[in-house]
Amino acid sequence: MDITYDFEVYANDYQNAGNASSEIKKYLMQIGFTTKFIRKIVICAYEAEMNIVIHSLGGKLTITIDNKKIILTSTDKGPGIKDLDLALSEGYSTATEAVREMGFGAGMGLPNMKKNCKFFEIDSSSKGTIVKLSWEIKDETFS
Repeated sequence: MDITYDFEVYANDYQNAGNASSEIKKYLMQIGFTTKFIRKIVICAYEAEMNIVIHSLGGKLTITIDNKKIILTSTDKGPGIKDLDLALSEGYSTATEAVREMGFGAGMGLPNMKKNCKFFEIDSSSKGTIVKLSWEIKDETFS
């Protein structure tokens, strides 16, 4: 098994926000992973998707599944994260007041991603941000 799915995510597209992570959940359920395993991946996918919608100029989510691991990559176009250490701390957010009024931008995106994956890597510059997450596939990850 070697499967890759790409999802375009658009800046400020709150109406479709969450669609990519919902599709990822469907694919993982069809493969037969446990609910607990899927939940970790979908939390990360949703947080990554919302970060693209809220903070970037658009981007994409890519999920790759092979026999040993799942890799979720979030790639966006600018403006980048000015202070990574601060962005990784719970509750820190650069979301606007309007975004917060919609119920988003609580400052838990990156911390939630880091907590729910096996491997976490982030690279950010003014050109954009790439977040790469992965999970090992083991016998106990199947239901």
